[in-house]
Amino acid sequence: QVQLVESGGGLVQAGGSLRLSCAASGRTFSSYGRGWFRQIPGKEREFVAAISQSGISTYYADSVKGRFTVSRDNAKNTVYLQMNSLKPEDTAVYYCARKGLIGTYYRPDEYDYWGQGTQVTVSS
Repeated sequence: QVQLVESGGGLVQAGGSLRLSCAASGRTFSSYGRGWFRQIPGKEREFVAAISQSGISTYYADSVKGRFTVSRDNAKNTVYLQMNSLKPEDTAVYYCARKGLIGTYYRPDEYDYWGQGTQVTVSS
């Protein structure tokens, strides 16, 4: 069974930075792409960023491009989301997920395992 555990969320002022981590169990960590999504109450889960199995390819939502960076360390079974220049509209619960073997990186239903989420709050 795959388990994903996010950490690193918290409260930060606008313009500040946070780094989220997502630690995964399982020996096939490097075989799958990983994604980060976020969600606020009453809204659908929104794609933020993703990274391919090897880490060579990365994908970003337009709203975070240039501010967020996704990376992975396969030796540590961990994916990271470095978030800089944070804005109040980045406030949400952030989830990491394991992508299935087929499909795109942008849709939540292409992912088969999810973490429990970590809250990010950006104050103005």
